[in-house]
Amino acid sequence: MFKGFKIAMLSLRIRIFLSMIVLILMASVILASISIIQFKNEAKEYHQERLERNENAVKQHINFILSTTTYPLNAANLDLIFKDKIHELAHIHNIEINIYSLDGKLLKSSKESFSVDKVAPPIPKYILKLVRSSIEKRYVDIKTIEGKKNRSAFSQIKDDKFKPLGILNLPYVEDDGYYENELKNFLIRLGQVYTFMLVMAFALAYFLSSYITKSLKTISDKLSETSLNQKNEKIVLEANSKEINLLIKAYNAMVDELEKSAIKLAQSEREGAWREMAKQVAHEIKNPLTPMRLTVQSFQRKFDPTDANVKQKMNDYSETLIQQIDTMSAVASAFSNFASMPAQQNETLNVVEVVELAMDIFNEEYIEFKSESPEIISKIDRTQLIRIITNLAKNAIQSIPEQQEEKKVTVTIRKEMNTVLITVSDNGVGIQAGDVHRIFEPKFTTKSSGMGLGLGIIKNIIENYKGTITFESEYGKGTTFTVSLPILHT
Repeated sequence: MFKGFKIAMLSLRIRIFLSMIVLILMASVILASISIIQFKNEAKEYHQERLERNENAVKQHINFILSTTTYPLNAANLDLIFKDKIHELAHIHNIEINIYSLDGKLLKSSKESFSVDKVAPPIPKYILKLVRSSIEKRYVDIKTIEGKKNRSAFSQIKDDKFKPLGILNLPYVEDDGYYENELKNFLIRLGQVYTFMLVMAFALAYFLSSYITKSLKTISDKLSETSLNQKNEKIVLEANSKEINLLIKAYNAMVDELEKSAIKLAQSEREGAWREMAKQVAHEIKNPLTPMRLTVQSFQRKFDPTDANVKQKMNDYSETLIQQIDTMSAVASAFSNFASMPAQQNETLNVVEVVELAMDIFNEEYIEFKSESPEIISKIDRTQLIRIITNLAKNAIQSIPEQQEEKKVTVTIRKEMNTVLITVSDNGVGIQAGDVHRIFEPKFTTKSSGMGLGLGIIKNIIENYKGTITFESEYGKGTTFTVSLPILHT
């Protein structure tokens, strides 16, 4: 299972490369095996045919001797007939010759060593039986002695009337030296050829696998770069493979569909955001309408022109209505400011001075302002910078409970490289962990009043200046907002 997993993890390019190499190796092994078998079969057929040729030649010579001999042709005279001729036969045909009687006893042999043997071994009975029972009256016994294959042909010697006189035995030792040498030379040449082919296969497999997978690599790179949040490029490639061209066509069609889906998704998200914003604005506007309605109805029921305090009551009713109208106006202004930010009117100014003046509108004694440098000159919109500072300072003040004894809000400014860092810290209630990811949502707020549009507005302003706003908070101990704005040089 583990091996299968490792093979499955191999790239297509490596698989093609390995497949071609394995194919070449398998072909060489199969061809070498077939060649060895073929050489062995040829050697077997060669020895078999050679023994048959020698046997036929010797029998023809024996028949000639039998036809010219002066001895009567019978089994008893075989040793006399071939007494002087057997060595001549063996010399002429260059083969060992043995003549046995019909019952298997050795009568004559061309082998000199038999002359000193008093009792020569007879022909085994099973061989005699096979010679007699065969159609050709012939049998070849094959044995391996000391690693060499020995063939021994046994056949009947007959007179002119085809009457058996004895048994002719021709021993034959197979000499495979020639074929073994030829096989060795062939395998060496085959190895040289396949070594060259293997080198060529390595090169061919490398270039072929690279060629096949090149288009797939292009498609893979494009797929890895494909995203719903960006403009995706189509693949402009004409491959020499129908399947890869179909894959490219499918990818390009997917890019078109993905772009359509991204447009629909963005439109849906915008519509959803504005619907949620409209619901929130409607809710905020309805809040002051209820007390206004109650005030008008109360005034309508209780109005008495003859009352001595009628003028004071009119003023009280008017102030109540004006206060609620101002609340509605603030809601509308906040929504308008968030929906469409005013154009930036950049001007050269001292950031430290503008921030310090913005903090002067707050009367709280626990607010502290610090700056590492009395002057940090930049080109930025004064109004939007004031809006950022006042919003963060107001949120910091409102995050501290009224009953808290020790209150502290600190605003600091410092310069790092080409960036000005403004931090606003407080020791208020902090932000709960569950609210951290929602803090910049347009309609989110942890306060009992207001729309929660302030942080969304200033985040929009800061990002328009290619800046960032981050915060760190510990619930129950306080929060620190850090604004990073690039210094726009004059």
